[in-house]
Amino acid sequence: MPQITFATGNPHKVVEVQKILGADYTIVSLADMGITEDIPETGSTMAENAIIKAQYVYDRTGKATVAEDSGLEVIALNMEPGLYTARYAGPEKDHDKNIDLLLKNLEGKSDRTARFRAVVAYIDDSGQASTYEGIVNGRIAHERLGDGGFGYDPVFIPYGYDKTFAVLPQEVKADISHRARAFF
Repeated sequence: MPQITFATGNPHKVVEVQKILGADYTIVSLADMGITEDIPETGSTMAENAIIKAQYVYDRTGKATVAEDSGLEVIALNMEPGLYTARYAGPEKDHDKNIDLLLKNLEGKSDRTARFRAVVAYIDDSGQASTYEGIVNGRIAHERLGDGGFGYDPVFIPYGYDKTFAVLPQEVKADISHRARAFF
């Protein structure tokens, strides 16, 4: 079974990508490789950050590597939180605080249009990098709905559905998410 080296320390992303790719692949995470340090995300775009993470792992392992950077972009908030999605409410990356701040910042705004955007970087065995982007459009709910998924899933309702990613079956999210679209 082919292995994919995935430059992430986020166990939720590992599970989600494993569902996206299915049983034909085995995901090897940073933890599996014994890489415990945070990889600096010093880029000014999601693509730059994805490449930085993939290059970091490729340089240490010499293996083809996939990395991903993603974010929630809300139209009424000038595309925030965007690049700072995980750290929107502070450096501790607290999902609940991030959602609280998002909902607070959207109070009184009628346009709740948003999108999740993911950029996947792939560095092949020869060190050549390429990137792929996936987007899922939707809107932000007025309150948390559901307890599945992670991050902003309890408040993001993808277009074509009336439930948040946290309520929808994970198989549905795996088919329509920004990560799924970036990987395929």
